[in-house]
Amino acid sequence: MCSAPVRKPYPSDVTDEEWSLVVPYLTLMREDAPQREYPLRELFNALRYGIAWRAMPNDFPPWHAVHQQAHRWLAAGCFEALAQDLRAVLRLAAGRKEEPTAAIIDSRTLRSTPESGNRAGYDGAKRKRGSKVHMAVDTLGHLLALHVTPADVGDREAVARLAADIQDATGDTVALAYVDQGYTGDRAAEAAADEGIRLEVVKLPEAKRGFVLLPRRWVVERSFAWATRCRRLVKDYERYATTLAGFHVIAFVGYMLKQALILIQSA
Repeated sequence: MCSAPVRKPYPSDVTDEEWSLVVPYLTLMREDAPQREYPLRELFNALRYGIAWRAMPNDFPPWHAVHQQAHRWLAAGCFEALAQDLRAVLRLAAGRKEEPTAAIIDSRTLRSTPESGNRAGYDGAKRKRGSKVHMAVDTLGHLLALHVTPADVGDREAVARLAADIQDATGDTVALAYVDQGYTGDRAAEAAADEGIRLEVVKLPEAKRGFVLLPRRWVVERSFAWATRCRRLVKDYERYATTLAGFHVIAFVGYMLKQALILIQSA
């Protein structure tokens, strides 16, 4: 295995403390395995850098090695497992139960690029062609479930799968989900009820003037804003929907890692 190169750190590099939390989840084979050619930490740093594979800076491992290892991690569910454990730690630290009883559901549409265009759809409400990210978070804004569809798939159509994913991630603890008016109607309510979840629609005030912070609903909007800080998630740059979903999980892992370290350092 190559030794880690000496290079100037990037702001996206994982810290020693963060790496100590992450490495047990990312070690799919022994560190001294003969198949391993590049240090795991450098591969993870390159992934966190968040740029097109072939545009990877030359002081990282080769882009194809980063690409290959990233997809191994995604296929093995490493980041999903890490996200679930970090969410539980942060909830307990906030005085909440380990698993939530309420969720907030919403979607955002990402404009397509030449790489993702073959699976794009047109979102008439947002007037853009691309992919739609359907997401559920707990009341603290931490990721519960997420999947990607063409942008022309309506929010109501995505409820069944999202509700099932929520219960799978939490062990069937969620009984209530806050949603916007895009989820109204019997179809969405019945799909959620089949998984033991009641949808509660948070409506805009009738006399709306200017920006209005909606109860509960603002939490998921903030979570989308967290994800948008990752440049790879500003548009849909991925060839496959599963890769786009995976990069959202990686983004939330990065955010929750920082929050967990703040708790550790203040303890």
